[in-house]
This record gives sequence, C-alpha cells and structure tokens, in this order.
Amino acid sequence: MQQEDLYVAETSKSPAVFAQDFDRVAGKYGFIINNAETMDMGKIFRAHGAEAGADFDLHMIQICKPEKAAQSLAANPERAVLMPKFVMAFSKGGKTQLRFLSYNGGDISAVVADEIFPGSLAQSFQKIREMIDEAR
Repeated sequence: MQQEDLYVAETSKSPAVFAQDFDRVAGKYGFIINNAETMDMGKIFRAHGAEAGADFDLHMIQICKPEKAAQSLAANPERAVLMPKFVMAFSKGGKTQLRFLSYNGGDISAVVADEIFPGSLAQSFQKIREMIDEAR
C-alpha cells in the first residue's frame, strides 16, 4: 500500500450530516449506501453492550454501485474480496475527519489475477473521492 491510497479530507459537517449529504451525492451517480441502518458505529456498539462514550461518533459508510458490481462479480467472483468500499467519517478535534482507503493497480493485481479489474476499480475509487469532495 502507498500513501496515495489513503484519501484524507475533513468537513465542518457532523458525521451524520456528511453521511446524509454523501448519500444524496452518491445517488446522483448510481451509487447506494449499502449499510444506512448500521453505519453509526457508536449506536451499534452500545446496542451490543460495548462501551462507547456518548461523544464517540464514527460512521462507516459502505458505498456500492449495484449495476457495476453485479456485472463485475458475475464476470469474476474472485473480485469480491476487493469490492467492499467504506468511507469513514469521524469526529476529531472539532471537525469531521474523512478517510477512504483504495488500492493501487499493483495491489489489485497481486490479489486478483484479472486484466480488466484494476482499471475498472481505479475508476470507482476516483469517483468515490470526487463524491466525498462534493458532499463535504
């Protein structure tokens, strides 16, 4: 993994508001939030009896483009290991920090022997970064 694989940004919006805005932006481009009901990790942790302070605010936003994902996985189900994409939004220092981890072509090729997938996945990664910027 290389440093450019980690996308770092921030916003003055709360994680919950960013997630709502990101959902709206994603929808414009055919993406969906796959885990809208379970992305608020503080709520999930507390629901399972785990200690998570009242100020713990982390949203793990799983993003998917169903039409593209269905075609891609039908062509080669080995791609599934690299398909889950998460945007992290968390409170830190009075701002909401945003993180998105992607993979470079070499990393993708090392995991899945597939000539088409690295380029296609790189396009998705770039679009997600653009959507983060639009939503923040």
